[in-house]
Amino acid sequence: MIIGTAGHIDHGKTTLVKALTGVDCDRLKEEKARGITVDLGYAYTEKVGFIDVPGHEKLIHNMLAGATGIDFALLVIAADDGPMPQTREHLEIVELLGIKRGVVALTKIDVATVDRKKQAKTEIAELLAGTTLADAPIFPVAAVSGDGIAELHAHLEAAAAAEQGERQTAGGFRLAIDRCFTLSGAGTVVTGTAFAGSVKAGDQLIVSPPNKPVRVRSLRVQDAPAESGHAGQRIALALSGVEKAEVERGQWVVAPRLHAPVRRFDAKIRVLSGQPPLKHWTQVHLHLGAEDVPARIGLLGAEEIAPGSENWAQIAVDREIGALAGDRFILRDAGARHTIGGGIVLDIVPPSRRKSSPERLAMLAALADANPATALQLAAEQQPAGVDLDAHALNRNLDPRTLRALCVQLDLTVVGAAAFAPNRWQELEARLLASLATEHERAPDLTGVERDRLRRLTLPTLSRPAFDALLATPLADGRIAQTNAWLHLPVHRVQLAAADLALWHTLKPLLAAAPYAPPRVRDVARAAGIAEDTVRALFKRIARHGDAWPVAHDHFFTAEAVAELAHKVAALNERDGCARAASLRDEIGGGRKVAIHILEFFDRIGYTRRVRDTHVLRGTPEQFG
Repeated sequence: MIIGTAGHIDHGKTTLVKALTGVDCDRLKEEKARGITVDLGYAYTEKVGFIDVPGHEKLIHNMLAGATGIDFALLVIAADDGPMPQTREHLEIVELLGIKRGVVALTKIDVATVDRKKQAKTEIAELLAGTTLADAPIFPVAAVSGDGIAELHAHLEAAAAAEQGERQTAGGFRLAIDRCFTLSGAGTVVTGTAFAGSVKAGDQLIVSPPNKPVRVRSLRVQDAPAESGHAGQRIALALSGVEKAEVERGQWVVAPRLHAPVRRFDAKIRVLSGQPPLKHWTQVHLHLGAEDVPARIGLLGAEEIAPGSENWAQIAVDREIGALAGDRFILRDAGARHTIGGGIVLDIVPPSRRKSSPERLAMLAALADANPATALQLAAEQQPAGVDLDAHALNRNLDPRTLRALCVQLDLTVVGAAAFAPNRWQELEARLLASLATEHERAPDLTGVERDRLRRLTLPTLSRPAFDALLATPLADGRIAQTNAWLHLPVHRVQLAAADLALWHTLKPLLAAAPYAPPRVRDVARAAGIAEDTVRALFKRIARHGDAWPVAHDHFFTAEAVAELAHKVAALNERDGCARAASLRDEIGGGRKVAIHILEFFDRIGYTRRVRDTHVLRGTPEQFG
């Protein structure tokens, strides 16, 4: 359990930690000379770690660098002074960070009168009333003489024992860097509190946002050598692959899949009761993890947040930072003089349009629910084209097993990286059948609709894999039929005129003789002794019927040949990751020019996608019958 000291300057936080642990957290010469804590200090016992933070008002930014990793607050108040301005501000920060457990150490009881100690306890009770620490016990102590230290130490150890097992260690590893230094024999070392996941020697990680790949050479947990560490612990990582000059406080060490720096995110913000209303687009200092960055607050659905109230907001930061849903943050005014509020990150990939629509505000309320199923269910109901599971998992740092369990719990239809609510999937199937019927009415002389066009008619944003899965059931149960590459309702049949059918049977062998490089219209007409316009008109009618394809101008291929070519292009993609004109030419023989025409045709109908001089598969050969 990580315990953070909180309290006014010179109320004895560092002295108290030394009495509890034997470790002097003042490590800097400046701290020794001035007798105050300037930067974060750390001390450990077997069960707990202490973060000793500065109490001076000008050093609150240093205090906040360690505060977001704290589980338990040790509020330090001197008996001779009682609560002071920084006591109140530290208490407000504790509340904003969602820290619900803590105790009060009433220090310097050896220099305060009996009446003053009683008065201090009364002042403390008034200070804590209505806060998350309202029921926190008070331990009178004298750090120099040791009075009360044993009782306080025993209470903290018991609290740490109760904390075991509550910490969520699932998800990818995240550690907020608050110190970086070079150590002989270890190289670059970073320290911080692990927010999520676990880590072990040898792991490949990313320093984010700079996107610097690193490997964990070794680690120390709670200042002791360890093979592994996990969320909630203070961890020091010796890293290879990065120099000290490349790392700064405020950056993160994360699992590679969690590298997703942001410039804006949606959040829920609470303004402290003693502050003025927070106006739209107010400039602030945002403290998240160990980072301190200028930011602007864009309010959503409101013009201001009244003191003591909460509201949704989209926060834009001046530079890229690391953040995920659930991260707590503190807001200080533009001059960094006082704390004005704080909140929790909800969405690291917020929309740029309709940010304050009723649907979006409902989504933010769902994201604010600690149960990840709430937001996933609403997202699946709101998004006809399915929820992007990769983005959803990244935002909340969900591991694959947890994500699969949520999808099963909510009875979602999962296709690749998309998930659909049951009612949305049924609506899509109804739209699919209705789109097909509408197309038959619009073009009754066409055999049917080509697969990718039917996908666009059903829902343009629906992915091809999702459409294929949607189509599979009505194809299997006979509600949709397929003729060559054309999809149609079973009752929709287009018959060729007898004369057309007879002429097609005469001309088709000319195309089939060289299936991958058939003669063009003029050559067919010359060979058959038929007028060119007659052949061209017939081939166009045949193409509308589905028995031929216009691969290039006046260049028709039989449906069977196109189906075979589709399989060959799929095989090239399986072998090489793409298809190229040269490799297709080698497969089918003939010239490079016809291979180019074939690949461009597949691009045009959406079966492949051109990427520079390659053609990457988008569809499946089955769509050609």
